Amino acid sequence: MISNVINGERFLKLYEYEAKEIASKYGIPIPRGYLASSPEEAADACKKLGEVALKSQILVGRRGLAGGIKFAKTPQEAYEVAKQLLDSTIRGEKVNKLLIEEKVCIEKEYYLSITIDRAEKKIVYLVSKMGGVEIEELVRQHPETLLKIPVDPLLGYRPYMSRIVAKFLGIPREYWRELDNIMGSMYKIMNDYDADLVEFNPLAWKCGGGLIALDAKITIDDNSLFKHPEFLEKAHRELSDLERLAKSIGFSYVELGGDIGIICNGAGLTMATMDLVAYYGDKPANFLDIGGGASEDRVKKAVKILLEHPRVKVLLINIFGGITRCDEVAKGIIEALEETQSKKPVVIRLLGTNEEEGRKILEERGLDVFTEADDAVMKAVELAKSITRNGVI
Repeated sequence: MISNVINGERFLKLYEYEAKEIASKYGIPIPRGYLASSPEEAADACKKLGEVALKSQILVGRRGLAGGIKFAKTPQEAYEVAKQLLDSTIRGEKVNKLLIEEKVCIEKEYYLSITIDRAEKKIVYLVSKMGGVEIEELVRQHPETLLKIPVDPLLGYRPYMSRIVAKFLGIPREYWRELDNIMGSMYKIMNDYDADLVEFNPLAWKCGGGLIALDAKITIDDNSLFKHPEFLEKAHRELSDLERLAKSIGFSYVELGGDIGIICNGAGLTMATMDLVAYYGDKPANFLDIGGGASEDRVKKAVKILLEHPRVKVLLINIFGGITRCDEVAKGIIEALEETQSKKPVVIRLLGTNEEEGRKILEERGLDVFTEADDAVMKAVELAKSITRNGVI
């Protein structure tokens, strides 16, 4: 899985121009280019480069298919295209910058990346003769085209790996050293920047020979940002407004795509609850872990975030009380409902410390409380589907 959220961990995605700045620093060949924030800057770049590609700098994939990459032959054409692209919205993300690059004549497109295979607990190179397509799609539709080369962490990158790749891709022998430099640099970037992914898609074979990284993607483990202060201010740029709010309060929160809001105490319980929601036929809207020993006020803030979430149809709260007191949780839930006056259904599972006191507080307000997680999840899924079908419960 290649994503900015993996198993509840968050990774900082770099823009293409940022990834290419790093690649260039490590000697990896990239097209000549300039960053533009206005049509005038795009036209000026075209004067210097000739025929150009104007590439929207956004942090989502498949921008080309969505019209985020266009070409121009003249400065005037570059001006008009940039005027069209800047401030447009592509796949839900606003375009504020363009990377203006020289148009490169290419014969073939390859896929080359180094990432972490979590199943094997190894760093691996992934290689394909089919470049320019999403790796997930490639794995799903053409698994036979993918070459995987594991890296022994005690030995690191070794030149024989590039020879394997060169033969697999059919690269002439006189360019093997060039590929060796690229692959070795990718491994250095991964180690130096604590990266989860270094990807060139496509890595292209130029007309007349030679390799060039036409596109670049690097994702960096958020946990390592204290070692990379230059990225600290960029750490939250992908966050939604709700994610920023949750992070400012100190919650472990990740925005997802479903309609059942989830609040739990503990990352493991939260992920297990998400899995149960999927098992019973729906999708979670989020990951929200309030942590152990959450106070009444902390619970209230968490509940308010999801009650005000526009996509959440049903709120599912799953608490296994140890140092977390169920009566504190119950009071926080009631306060949030009173302050928001929300009519969204809330499904609660309480078990553990002061369970009876918490159950009594909630039941006095007319809320159903479950003991078994499966029962609570099934109820939440049933309510969400009812709202989807009828618009009402």
